[in-house]
Amino acid sequence: MQLPVHLIEEELRIFEKKFKEAASSNVSMLDRIMRYIVKRKGKQLRPMFVFLSARLCGDVNESTYRAASLVELLHTATLVHDDVVDDSLERRGFFSVYALWKNKISVLVGDYLLAKGLLLSLDNNDFRILQILSNAVRQMSEGELLQLEKSRSLNLDEAVYFEIIRNKTASLLSAACGAGAWSVTADEDITRRLTAFGEKVGIAFQMKDDLFDYASDNVGKPTGNDIKEKKLTLPLIYTLNTVDKAERRKLINIVKNENKDRKKVRYVLDAVAAGNGITYTVEKMQAYKKEALDILDGFPDSEIKAGFKQLVNYVTDRKY
Repeated sequence: MQLPVHLIEEELRIFEKKFKEAASSNVSMLDRIMRYIVKRKGKQLRPMFVFLSARLCGDVNESTYRAASLVELLHTATLVHDDVVDDSLERRGFFSVYALWKNKISVLVGDYLLAKGLLLSLDNNDFRILQILSNAVRQMSEGELLQLEKSRSLNLDEAVYFEIIRNKTASLLSAACGAGAWSVTADEDITRRLTAFGEKVGIAFQMKDDLFDYASDNVGKPTGNDIKEKKLTLPLIYTLNTVDKAERRKLINIVKNENKDRKKVRYVLDAVAAGNGITYTVEKMQAYKKEALDILDGFPDSEIKAGFKQLVNYVTDRKY
């Protein structure tokens, strides 16, 4: 499954240059860290959603490029902070900023990225776009804190899971689509529709990510890692709510107290697979994907719309 990069190749090329400029600093150490981050960036899915949303509704302009840069600056800031919170030494197959520069510098780098993003919008009067993205940052923080709270008590409620991923992951993808739409239309209805579309895709994206925890292939993160971190994901929640009481107690005890034991973690992974937790999650993911595509179908047919559908399919069909 390929990303529809060819449709927005020129926009991504220009964006790359503008993002480097947006992240640069006059402080030599900070500029060196920024270059390290930019060089090891990911697939740039969120900027792609900004540009495709904009192209779906109109012509990309300077406001669109600033929206894409703001999205990527905020996303990068959260990743830098996440690595500190999670004590993670690796990011996208390379040493994380946290691994190389430790706590204090990592926190300040994340703060710097956040401030650069805010100023990029404020200095250019992109107030509605800043509002859309600031709301996403608030939701992301709430989602992370809710997940931490529930991991302590292991509240096994499916509704809580969806609230967490809607805030933690889907909010930024949703905001990327909304910001892209607003940058070329300044139309609240179109922005609302694409914001809803992005949320559906974002939820499907996170469920796919959660499924990787049960994969046997190399998918870029350790198998069973969510269990070790006591993260409640849908495959596990479904399994715990469908097995008998004795098995449920055993699984909960492993997640709570024996999550560092590889054999015990493997037992949980096998139990989830046997209990149809993976199948159930795939069905839910596909349902959200369909809802997203239904929203997209409300827009006129075009090469961009077809490419957007390809991107949505990539989200759920990707191998890592």
